[in-house]
Amino acid sequence: MPASISIKTGTRIDMVDITSQVQKEVLNTGINDGICVVYVPHTTAGITVNEGADPAVCQDIIRKLNELVPPDDGYRHMEGNADSHIKASIMGSSVTVLVENGHLVLGTWQKIFFCEFDGPRTRKVYVKA
Repeated sequence: MPASISIKTGTRIDMVDITSQVQKEVLNTGINDGICVVYVPHTTAGITVNEGADPAVCQDIIRKLNELVPPDDGYRHMEGNADSHIKASIMGSSVTVLVENGHLVLGTWQKIFFCEFDGPRTRKVYVKA
């Protein structure tokens, strides 16, 4: 059974660094070497690995996604969140990260981000190592 991480987002669109929570779950499994899959079971949220040192990177990603997929663009989906579904599809629903010596193998500046596109909400992310 995968571990579950609960994430509370504060705005409609947000990128939340969940690296430390994922690392904690990897340590809880006791796995030394292998892979870790981080999966988002929501159709209006996604996941990505990107730079975590400069918050401007997340701001730029959100700005560009809003430019590419604006909230009100004559979508046929009647719930009013069609842009959220499209943004989630662009980002993807899972990432796979290597595990070595019990730790996530990430680049110097890399972090794992939960991407909210239809918040604020309380969401979950599954972690399996």
